[in-house]
Amino acid sequence: MLSCVPHMKECNLVKGAIHSTESFGSVDGPGVRFVIFMQGCSMRCQFCHNPDTWNQTSDHLKTADELLEQALRFRSYWGDKGGITVSGGEPLLQIDFLTELFQKAKAAGVHTTLDTCGAPFTRDGVFFEKFQTLMQVTDLILLDLKHIDEKQHRLLTGRTNTNILDLARYLAEIKKPVWIRHVLVPERNDYDEYLVQLDTFVKSLGNVQRFEVLPYHTLGIFKWEELKIPYQLEGINPPTAQRIANANQLLHTQDYTGYLQ
Repeated sequence: MLSCVPHMKECNLVKGAIHSTESFGSVDGPGVRFVIFMQGCSMRCQFCHNPDTWNQTSDHLKTADELLEQALRFRSYWGDKGGITVSGGEPLLQIDFLTELFQKAKAAGVHTTLDTCGAPFTRDGVFFEKFQTLMQVTDLILLDLKHIDEKQHRLLTGRTNTNILDLARYLAEIKKPVWIRHVLVPERNDYDEYLVQLDTFVKSLGNVQRFEVLPYHTLGIFKWEELKIPYQLEGINPPTAQRIANANQLLHTQDYTGYLQ
């Protein structure tokens, strides 16, 4: 999280490192949304289609006021369900900026959605205090669950999923509305035993309104090539229609019908 433009000696403004924005997002929360993609992520997902967001260093710095002003230009298109979604990268790495933005958005009557992989989450120390404050001004969480198996999660993302699953449980405890997203990757998480385990876990939560299976795709490979990062899923094709249907069946995604577009 950046608190100041680097070349300034004195600055009290919290500034966010921004990767990009999308004015008319239709898949990152309910309705039409202004989507802010934050710079920086500690996960190294093998299927990531935006590896250019990994590095948190950015010359594109914005204050919460600047971004909110930009977003509100499109408010007339949002209707009753739209609003602002902050995605990544991983927004929780810039939790101070994110909280300020959502506080100001809520003061303006704007619906707020956070899209997170949950990797920074912990119930310990200052972070948890800040996270509780953030939740007071967050209407909806889009939670990316990459893999239910801890060992395989480490293989797929480079990180543990223990605290991520704990985040899911905490959100259930506080009854925060959640949409679960699961990228279906052949030869990684597209095995029936893992899908059944994930189904059991999500069913246990009680606060999940939608459950989306997102098929792995290869559209971001060119970014790995441009960044000269070896692509670890080389030769793995997107899942077939049959495997996607199988995942939706085993995960009972049709049972989660709340908060539809």
